[in-house]
Amino acid sequence: MGDEQLFENLPEQDKSQPGGRGSVRLRVPERSQIAMQVAALDDLIAEDHPVRSVWAFVEGLDLSHLYDLVKAREGHPGHPPAAPELMVALWLWATVEGVGSARQLDRLCRDHLVYRWLCGGVSMNYHTLSSFRIAHMAVLERLLAQGVAAMVQAGLVSADTLAQDGLRVRAGAGAGSFRRHERL
Repeated sequence: MGDEQLFENLPEQDKSQPGGRGSVRLRVPERSQIAMQVAALDDLIAEDHPVRSVWAFVEGLDLSHLYDLVKAREGHPGHPPAAPELMVALWLWATVEGVGSARQLDRLCRDHLVYRWLCGGVSMNYHTLSSFRIAHMAVLERLLAQGVAAMVQAGLVSADTLAQDGLRVRAGAGAGSFRRHERL
């Protein structure tokens, strides 16, 4: 195979002219370029970011009741679950951010830096998040209420940013029930 056949379909390039100004050279964005970035996850979140306060708050909680319910033990088969403090911290931060869906929280754990920082490399899925919330609803509700109240009191979160449940409930009243005062 000769050189003529190898390079015959390539476009002609401008040749720089001796003594002239030459062709323009620029650095253009190449967004499809694969690159490795080496950085510690902890360095990507500012030291004063409120999520660090959430983590510190959750670390100070007594979660021994949740630890007692973990079935995975040393010397026995079974996949270890995520740590209870991670699950509580994820749901607490999600509550502050107005996220109430396990599927949305799962997406954020993959795509959003703050949630990735909370996970610290522990993989999450919506089923695990949802199951934890359902299985420990009473404990989680109490801890979330305490956590959000503590964050509002500390000034880390304003009460305006908290989520409100948007559940619609169909009214059980007909048009006839509004005609008399005693039926209201």
